Parts: sequence; structure tokens; C-alpha cells
Amino acid sequence: MKARFRYRIYPTTGQKHQLAKLFGCVSVVWNDSLASCQEKYKLEENKPTNSELEKQLITSAKKTENREWLSEVSAIPLQQSLNDLNQAYQNFFRSTKGQRKGRPIKPPKFKSRKSKQTARFTLVRI
Repeated sequence: MKARFRYRIYPTTGQKHQLAKLFGCVSVVWNDSLASCQEKYKLEENKPTNSELEKQLITSAKKTENREWLSEVSAIPLQQSLNDLNQAYQNFFRSTKGQRKGRPIKPPKFKSRKSKQTARFTLVRI
């Protein structure tokens, strides 16, 4: 059984800065990967796999001058952002084929600063 916990936190000023940086990095990775997937779709190519996107948008992007600030946050939420986008695409395609119950789902959208800010960490088992 999987359990989900929701917490309300009251961060200090320094923690607010760190959280804002984390949320910004997660949304940048999401938007970059969504743009990459949409570009591949327009070129009528297959959607890139998560490992390809991770190498392109996280690992190699951290080494460039424009995106070196991605290395200031944990890599786990960035990878989870790619997993979430992959799941969003799977839900969308299953919905269009009629394989998913419920109302039809729209394709994934770009994240903005005004949207809900989230970041997921995985449970590390020792």
C-alpha cells in the first residue's frame, strides 16, 4: 500500500529562497522537456525516452553556462519532473484511445510562475 502525506510548512526566509530555487528548476526542466517532446512530435519522430531527456536536459545542461544553476538543487526532483511528464503523456494517449476511464484528458501544458508549485522527492530506502 502506498501512503501519501501532505504537510503544511512555515519556512524561514532562507528556506523560502531555497524552495523558490527548487520550484523554478523543476518547472524549467518540465518546460524544456515538454518543448522537446512537442518539437519531436512536429518532426513526426518518436517521443524521447526519459533517459535521453535526462541526459540532454539535466546532466549536460548543468555543464552549460546558461543552466549551471540546475546543479544547485537536488537531481531527484528534476528526474521526478521528467517522470511526471511521461505519466501525463501516457494518461493523455490512453484517454484519446478510450483506454482510460473518466473524462478526456488534455495534453500536458507548460508550467508558469502562477501555477501550483510542486516538487516530488522519492523515498530513499537504506
